[in-house]
Amino acid sequence: MESQHLSVYIRRSVDAVYDYASDPANLPNWAEGLSVGIELVDGDWVSISPMGKVIVEMVEPNKLGVLDHWVTTPEGDLFYNPVRVIEADGGSEIIFTLRRQPGMSDDAFEADAIAVVTDLATLKELLERG
Repeated sequence: MESQHLSVYIRRSVDAVYDYASDPANLPNWAEGLSVGIELVDGDWVSISPMGKVIVEMVEPNKLGVLDHWVTTPEGDLFYNPVRVIEADGGSEIIFTLRRQPGMSDDAFEADAIAVVTDLATLKELLERG
């Protein structure tokens, strides 16, 4: 499996970045590639995404900066996304591991990478001004 590790440095503490990014309700504010709107429906976070309505399941809250999550597409496909927030030079680095899916073209993989980098840049801007 091919992966890319995409990251951004944020001049905020690990706790501040983790607390904000781990709340699915905040996804529409910074993760346009996953959510332009989200609501809690019968215990599931249902997000309006470029793929249609998807279910987002975050890993249990933790003190390790783990933001892993699973996305279930409208077709029922399940995708695992490893994400970490780590201490870096007085701030934080958030690292998203993008995995190429079976049969995914180079162009689609590159488009996914651009979407993730854009979302991480939005998170950085949002948290550094707040």
